[in-house]
Amino acid sequence: MGLVKYMAKEMMREIGNKSREFYEFVLPPMDMEIDDKKLTIIIDMPGFDKKNIKLSINRNILSINAEKNTRGEKKDNLICNQRPNVIDKKIRLPVHIKKGEEKVNSAKYSQGILTIIIPVTKKGRDISIE
Repeated sequence: MGLVKYMAKEMMREIGNKSREFYEFVLPPMDMEIDDKKLTIIIDMPGFDKKNIKLSINRNILSINAEKNTRGEKKDNLICNQRPNVIDKKIRLPVHIKKGEEKVNSAKYSQGILTIIIPVTKKGRDISIE
């Protein structure tokens, strides 16, 4: 392999590593929907194994930790790898949850999509006007 080709390949590999670090910071892409009874969070996490995904909730902070099992997987022909191997994300939920009352109705991981449903309680009370 010529020096120029080698340098180009190394440069692209380094750019790919920096891109992956950036995407590990901003990803995973997600959607949140809320109605009177529940908050639904849908997170794209393709390539992760369900047993390597950890979720926790503390008040109104949802923590997502996941790691791909990539041991022994070295691809010599890989030029660019932007998909994250690690996700460590904290998401501020748009609902008020008291300490000790954190509940999750369901968390399901299927075909690379993590869906979390959190019950929403009505905050405060209605005041009638006379």
